[in-house]
Amino acid sequence: MTPDIFAAIEQTTPGAIGEIQITDAMRALLRKRDFYAVRFEGTRYDAGDKLGFLVATVEFGLKHKELAPEFRKFLKSLDRIT
Repeated sequence: MTPDIFAAIEQTTPGAIGEIQITDAMRALLRKRDFYAVRFEGTRYDAGDKLGFLVATVEFGLKHKELAPEFRKFLKSLDRIT
């Protein structure tokens, strides 16, 4: 996205649950100019959702070259808790 998204967000009114949706700001910008996209192949994480954020953190932690061995060890230790 380009920097003009911030002005569009500021002008966007909250929706039914009181949140400002970036998609509403994007829709407003679309009335003023074209949008371009890139087709994405891979895993999409919803970091705006608490569980989605945790899932993304764990998956990235397990892929991190330096942290993965100790992180995996930590996660395995959690079996004792449950």
